[in-house]
Amino acid sequence: MSPLRNNHYLHTHNKPSNFHDFFLTALSIFFLFSSSSSPSFSSIKPQFPRIPFICLPSNRRRFLKVPAMSISKNNHPFATPQSLSDWLKPRLPSDSFASWGVKPGTKNVQNLWLELSEGETSLADSTPPIRTVSVVTVRVIGEKNTVLVESHQELSDGSVRNRCRPLSEKMKPNETPEAAVFRAIKEELGSILNDDANVRIVDGSYKEKIEERNSLSYPGLPARYVLYSMDVIVDGLPNDEFSTEEVEEYSDSEDKRTADKAVSVRKHFWKWVSSDLV
Repeated sequence: MSPLRNNHYLHTHNKPSNFHDFFLTALSIFFLFSSSSSPSFSSIKPQFPRIPFICLPSNRRRFLKVPAMSISKNNHPFATPQSLSDWLKPRLPSDSFASWGVKPGTKNVQNLWLELSEGETSLADSTPPIRTVSVVTVRVIGEKNTVLVESHQELSDGSVRNRCRPLSEKMKPNETPEAAVFRAIKEELGSILNDDANVRIVDGSYKEKIEERNSLSYPGLPARYVLYSMDVIVDGLPNDEFSTEEVEEYSDSEDKRTADKAVSVRKHFWKWVSSDLV
């Protein structure tokens, strides 16, 4: 019986011993954590394993992209001018949209579609949409402190559009303002200039600004213009009023049928005014 009693004794004795050890261990850990917040140990940082946390974004909307259209050439969702028209119609005042290409001096939906296709214009997906276009303004400096302005244009539909502003041109994708200046002069004044005409940009004349206003070409469509301005001296221009013929405006378009339906500029009429008026 003694062996059995002995075994029974060992078994029952181990239980309180293990519990006692566990209790002391737990108590030691408790004091260890408690002592780390004591002022006397404030400068000591105990090395404990770091607990990983899962971080979720506080505002998921910041990861959403704002819908935009036509960042580069041919990058827009409208396969045809008709699809663009269907998209615009519920987003614009009906009377304004109906006047496109009908009211003298306005352009039509084919013009806007071509601008999108060429990457000259972008549209924000909003109601109403906002048209953003980069434009270079060329202040051609003449004699006696004068500046060349375009008084009016003759359009392909026979209408006349008043301008009363310096030469200006929509910029192409990835085109620098300087390159746009020389292209604008060639396209709008080239018919009266010699091939070797000297064109010089005036140092320090570069300016940049943003204007927001309703578009005269597309009534009812708000526009945001990123304007780049430079003063330029062009040799060989007449001193009096004159006119120039526009090189076919959409000659490089891949869609000739749409280009033929668009309203284009046929003739520019120019005059010199005091620089104080511009």
